[in-house]
Amino acid sequence: MRSGIVKKLLCCGAKGFPAESSDAVPEGHVRVNVGKEIVCKFEMQANYLNHPLFENLLRLSEEEFGYSYDGALRIACEIDLFQYVLHLLKTSNPSAHYMELPALFSKFYSANTRHLPEK
Repeated sequence: MRSGIVKKLLCCGAKGFPAESSDAVPEGHVRVNVGKEIVCKFEMQANYLNHPLFENLLRLSEEEFGYSYDGALRIACEIDLFQYVLHLLKTSNPSAHYMELPALFSKFYSANTRHLPEK
């Protein structure tokens, strides 16, 4: 458990924003906060928001957070899962366009379970 938290903190530091002095988001990008317990900030291409996988993630987020909150868009999923979705979209994986959230979760968690040490 503890190593997972350290991993997420390192991830957030490595993948988060540069210094807070730069509040500008590049044109064509949107700022999102990802996570439920530990929140990491990301910038991603705005056109990803139109992708069916993101539309489903946004529906889950609306159920979790509602529509009323301050700041950047919030995505209610694990950081690793969000990075996996970004990877699928960046590589233009055609299967990602037709993948439903339950199938995505199943594929992601089965791939990551294989790498976990046995207790």
